[in-house]
Amino acid sequence: MNTRIKIVANTLRFLLGWFMFFDGLKLVMTPHWSASSFLLHAKTFPEFYAWFALPTNAWWVNPLNSWGITLIGIALILGIGNRIAAWAGAALMILYYFPHYALPIVPNGYIVEDHLIYTATFILIAVFPAARTFGLSHFLPNRRFWRVLK
Repeated sequence: MNTRIKIVANTLRFLLGWFMFFDGLKLVMTPHWSASSFLLHAKTFPEFYAWFALPTNAWWVNPLNSWGITLIGIALILGIGNRIAAWAGAALMILYYFPHYALPIVPNGYIVEDHLIYTATFILIAVFPAARTFGLSHFLPNRRFWRVLK
């Protein structure tokens, strides 16, 4: 595979990881942060998102959200478990896409906005082997296990 393609694809992976890591770290470092406000103001599928905001679910939704974003970022930056991190990131971006807007209208157009672009980028990283050629997973023992996650 072309070295330039590998460099560009891995740079994209690293940059998206950097973005996710610091976005998640901000949430992890904020005492008493909660996703409830975001979830309770969902404009699309409000009943679905309100379920996540229930007090009985907050104990797992909030840490899963903040730590999930942070760990996705770490995995993409370090190049460990890229495929699973990218699929998890894509799933999160789809979950974040719907509550913001009364679809199909979004502020800067029609249907497409940044969460869909992030989703597409995560999927690209997950399915495009060039995006996973550089990283620490190449140096870990039991490469067979890491190859599945890579």
